[in-house]
Amino acid sequence: MQKKKELQITTLVGKGAELKGDFHAPGSARIDGTVDGNVTVDNVLVLGASGVINGNIAAAAVYIGGEVNGNIQAPEKAELTASAKVIGDISTESIVIDEHAIFQGGCNMNQEVPERKGPIYRKAVRTGKKSAAEAVAAALKEVREEQSKEEESPEQESAAAAE
Repeated sequence: MQKKKELQITTLVGKGAELKGDFHAPGSARIDGTVDGNVTVDNVLVLGASGVINGNIAAAAVYIGGEVNGNIQAPEKAELTASAKVIGDISTESIVIDEHAIFQGGCNMNQEVPERKGPIYRKAVRTGKKSAAEAVAAALKEVREEQSKEEESPEQESAAAAE
């Protein structure tokens, strides 16, 4: 079993600190204060429950516990905890949103749409056609059986009456 890689925070903005303007940090950063501007972090950004960012975020991965008023670009992962409030769009490959988090915006999962010509697609289409063809054949068979029963019923009644 592999150990999870420990996150090393290289930059810390403490609770109560206020930054006006864009913020850039190499490595990983944790913000527990307020940033009025865009935030760019080369690795992981952790926004604590008391943290507020009024601007766009760009980081490899984000863990949001505070408030974000802006768009988030996190190619690897975005996680919104129970205390998170995000008003803006999120662009990421993987997203986790706690059931109590607030998220108002769009989400782009950055996943390529596969062409519909691969072997799995062809098999699904064949199966679907086969199922549809079988369903139509079964329905037609039922209709024919019903029609033949209806045609036989008057004849059978006449024969029974003649006996």
